[in-house]
Amino acid sequence: MLVLAHISDLHLDGTGRTARRAGRVRDRLWALPGRVDALLVTGDIADHGTEAEYEEAARLLGLDTGAAPFPVLTCPGNHDRRAPYRKALLGRAPADGPVNDVHVFDDGAVLMCDSSIPGSDEGELDEETYGWIESSLDELGADRPVVLAFHHPPVVLHHPALDAIRLRRPERLAALLERRPEIAGVITGHAHSAAASVFAGRPLVVGPGVFSELRLPWEGGEEIADRDAPVGLAFHVLDDAGRLTTHFRTV
Repeated sequence: MLVLAHISDLHLDGTGRTARRAGRVRDRLWALPGRVDALLVTGDIADHGTEAEYEEAARLLGLDTGAAPFPVLTCPGNHDRRAPYRKALLGRAPADGPVNDVHVFDDGAVLMCDSSIPGSDEGELDEETYGWIESSLDELGADRPVVLAFHHPPVVLHHPALDAIRLRRPERLAALLERRPEIAGVITGHAHSAAASVFAGRPLVVGPGVFSELRLPWEGGEEIADRDAPVGLAFHVLDDAGRLTTHFRTV
């Protein structure tokens, strides 16, 4: 069994408000008494993509000192910028290509994929990323269940502003999933709203946002987001049957 904690859309910007909200969910996760195999952070970690914002994220998530009680796995969102993300968050040489990483566990694997398009709020998995996914799955073998995680949901979530900037060309991703039964499900962020759906016959789970909560059209409100809503997180369980189950919590 693989247990994955999940947060998304921190939008760290150097202000006390964003630091407090992110710190609140971090403290809850760090204090968990039971087993968690990894924390997934699915994009929009920084609000403006500056090195200072990623340095703040590295401190908050323990990436600079290794202080986190479990591995912290990240991928970029549309607010992130690849070169400073690599340099200040991951400690790697700055570069502008997609940031893709595979993480292997005893009971499965997680592919953290880059769905960002530099200069755009929409998302897309590009040719390099699709090639990397295919080769990673080949190396992992068909018997190991895999979760794909990236920022942009590939389905309509029934909010016009959000649906206008979702993942482009979802049919290509659907074709990949249809060829690859080892993919147990897809995990994303971007929506600032905990949501669950089905995509290409697999579970699709959208994590809640740390920064704010999206107001859906029928909920009303003058602003698109509730900045005072409780901070959300998710726990995904990939069991021995390859089934993905999700539990949501607020802090």
